[in-house]
Amino acid sequence: MTIPTRILFVGATGSIGRLAIDEALRQGYHVRALVRDAAQAGLPDEVELAVGDLTRLETFETALDGIDGIVFTQGSHASAAMVEAVDYGAVRNALLALHGRKVRIALMTAIGVTYMDSQYNRTIEAHDWKRRSERLVRASGNEYTIVRPGWFDYNDDDQLRITFLQGDTRRNASPEDGVVARRQIARVLIDALGCDEAANTTLELVAEHGAEQEDLKPLFAALERDPSDGIDGVLDEDNFPLSAQPERVLDDFKAVELVR
Repeated sequence: MTIPTRILFVGATGSIGRLAIDEALRQGYHVRALVRDAAQAGLPDEVELAVGDLTRLETFETALDGIDGIVFTQGSHASAAMVEAVDYGAVRNALLALHGRKVRIALMTAIGVTYMDSQYNRTIEAHDWKRRSERLVRASGNEYTIVRPGWFDYNDDDQLRITFLQGDTRRNASPEDGVVARRQIARVLIDALGCDEAANTTLELVAEHGAEQEDLKPLFAALERDPSDGIDGVLDEDNFPLSAQPERVLDDFKAVELVR
């Protein structure tokens, strides 16, 4: 197991990224944040800043120097092109910039990412690109945890019991699929980094009524691990064939596998 100590945060200034950084600092990690503008970042003084553009491969060549863990919380809702460049492209760029060096990865995507009939997904292909980013991580040979959170901060005050699901079977494209606090998403991402039981797992994260657990290791230990020879989550529906993927995506898979 790779136990990281120096973490690069991609999506550092977003609502989840900031909370994840706070949690990482609380747990004693050295934190480096990839930001576009150091003057506008507004992050704690303890955070090392790496200034760059996550859509550019060369940014990661320097941002990853000395790093042994990556937390991805970036996301775009602007257009299909931006979703590809941000949600997927940043993951691809980081993996290629590692040149085969291994790190521990925590990747946030979304509940319902495998749901092919979602109107939102079909509009800007958001979930398609998130799912492709998951596949790149699985194919890369790095240890990882992929977290698919439910709807942010729709939970009731007494709805704090962290719950892990697998198979991505909740498909209402609404908060009926599950809700969870942003703070809890951040906690799960950071707890996963140093947890052997979390390695090479994919989970949906929601909160049920009840108190939040002090220790998440039993939850991680109860998960089924993803198959070592596959590119999808262990219980995911087989509804996104490689033969239907854009040629540029297939090229990215080959490039990532060559440096693994």
